Amino acid sequence: MTSGERRIQPRKQPRQVRAELTRQRILTAAAHVFAEHGYAAGTTNRIAERAGLSIGSLYQYFPNKDAILAELLMRHLDEGSAVTERIQRQELPGSIEEVFRVFVRGAIESHLGDPQLLRLLMEQAPRSTELLEKVARLKQSLVSYVQELFDTHPEVRVADTETAARLVVTTTELVVHQLIADHEPVDPARLENELVAMLTRYVTE
Repeated sequence: MTSGERRIQPRKQPRQVRAELTRQRILTAAAHVFAEHGYAAGTTNRIAERAGLSIGSLYQYFPNKDAILAELLMRHLDEGSAVTERIQRQELPGSIEEVFRVFVRGAIESHLGDPQLLRLLMEQAPRSTELLEKVARLKQSLVSYVQELFDTHPEVRVADTETAARLVVTTTELVVHQLIADHEPVDPARLENELVAMLTRYVTE
């Protein structure tokens, strides 16, 4: 672990329910503070005040605000992963267009909570080796799932299903992140319709 990675590691991994609740209070407070004040002005003192804790109590869990932001990014990743896994477990619609709609809608809805915080996570959150490896594992798992879907779906005409799966997964991820977090965000329903239409045409024509 590098010195930079040690800097963003949480100090304390809660083992009791009360400690975990305190940790979640800190993260929730930080999300509000960063969204309202930005990262530079989102100090640990403000976060502690918002969470109703002393600054000393906050430092028992996180050494600095970089570690808090890194943990918020990990939480965002986990929430998005949970949405994707839930979709994969359910019975999908018959048409490839509606399959894309299910996944695109899930991706959009999981990013609508706070566009300002999402933009901050994208632009400023530290990325540890652990987080980057986790992102790579989750992405590869989803690409494999989509490739299998393309290989078996009668409407899909694209020849190179592996590359197509990688393109679809990456495009959806980048477009949703960028346009939901944009300073002038796109209307979610319009984004869904246009992205679904684009992906459908790509694999069926």
